[in-house]
Amino acid sequence: MKITLRWLGALALVVPMLSRAEPYPSTYAPLPSETVLLKGGTILTGTGEQIDNGDVLIKDGKIAKVGKNLKARGAKVVELEGAWVTPGIIDVHSHLGAGGVPGVRAHSDVNEMTAPTTPDVWIEHSVWPQDQGFVTALAGGITALQILPGSANLIGGRTVTLKNVPSRTVAGMKFPGAPYGLKMACGENPKRVYGNKGRAPSTRMGNVAGYRSAWIDALDYKAKIEKAKEKGDPLPKQDLAKETLVGVLDGEILVHNHCYRADEMATMLDVAREFGYKVTAFHHAVEAYKIADLLADQGVCSAVWADWWGFKMEAYDGIKENAALLHEAGACAVVHSDDAHGIQRLNQETAKVVGAAKRAGINIPKSTAIQWITLNAAKALGIDAMTGSLEPGKMADLVVWNNDPFSVYALAQQVYIDGAVVFDRADVAKQPMMDFGVGNGVIGGGQ
Repeated sequence: MKITLRWLGALALVVPMLSRAEPYPSTYAPLPSETVLLKGGTILTGTGEQIDNGDVLIKDGKIAKVGKNLKARGAKVVELEGAWVTPGIIDVHSHLGAGGVPGVRAHSDVNEMTAPTTPDVWIEHSVWPQDQGFVTALAGGITALQILPGSANLIGGRTVTLKNVPSRTVAGMKFPGAPYGLKMACGENPKRVYGNKGRAPSTRMGNVAGYRSAWIDALDYKAKIEKAKEKGDPLPKQDLAKETLVGVLDGEILVHNHCYRADEMATMLDVAREFGYKVTAFHHAVEAYKIADLLADQGVCSAVWADWWGFKMEAYDGIKENAALLHEAGACAVVHSDDAHGIQRLNQETAKVVGAAKRAGINIPKSTAIQWITLNAAKALGIDAMTGSLEPGKMADLVVWNNDPFSVYALAQQVYIDGAVVFDRADVAKQPMMDFGVGNGVIGGGQ
């Protein structure tokens, strides 16, 4: 091969581009674990199955077997004695670490409200791993969570998915192999924030014009890169914002879209169709039940609350049966928190929906409802091949509950991540504590 100066110049630019693909890699390493046989409990597998008097075998940090009357020579046997076991709870919408506890202005790093589109920012660069909220969430059974930028901007920046483990750095919490997300927002927030500044957008039509302009720029950047590669020319100068949007267009970054009203969700699906990307999940989708068939048809998840609405005009038409109706339509339903307190009891938030649905004549089995905070949440984050259900070969991320997890009396007794006990309500030595918890009498994870 003849190597020319032009070729070397192109190579010099291509290599950095390739290395930029993962400039902030995960350094997460599973904690030491042992072979454990959880025996004689009620198992909700997260695949739609309930196994009474069942067992779970954990080996090498993975789920090895799930069934009845399992045996494993040399394994540590934990008698469940009426306890329940579920996959680890996953919250797809959190701002922990970026809006940390103590909740003071100095810890507010969620919204980059300096321009309506900021796809160049990455929320992981705001995440403070010493936030006590991670520990209290762990005591509620949270094993993984997505941290997102706020909803002030039309395009708020990259999200990050974390393992809920103590770490000195955010890189040490980053879920290995999890795709990045892109936070987008429609509705009242961006038009209020920028309208009050006397600039666009100040209306919903201004919102849509803003998205379209950003995607037009991204398509242009993508075309220039492809043309340069085709001709062997130097690549365009790296553009952090457009690079993230091109990642979406290439299917490598998942779109998480804050959107309350059904009509606006439908508009956002039209925008996605115009520019050739997919919306992975709508968040705070208060009116998702109105277009459940459309969401099911397009394979879009909806992350919803159980009973949190009415706090602003676009959030007025919520119903408690929202997630149940989505499930009935064949759509992907997820229950999320967006709250440092709600994240501690997503199991009971889910129970509220199950109860409301039952009163409306819709029977949702517990084996199905648990999927809204486990497997479906994992699907929304693109990590369902690794976690979210108790299936052989998946990460041993699970919770042992003292009771039916949908009971108001349920408490997470033990939380396993990659087979290691990271929280044990009966053992203070296995209750992580952050700097601001020291001296505050925070025990049991603070829950």
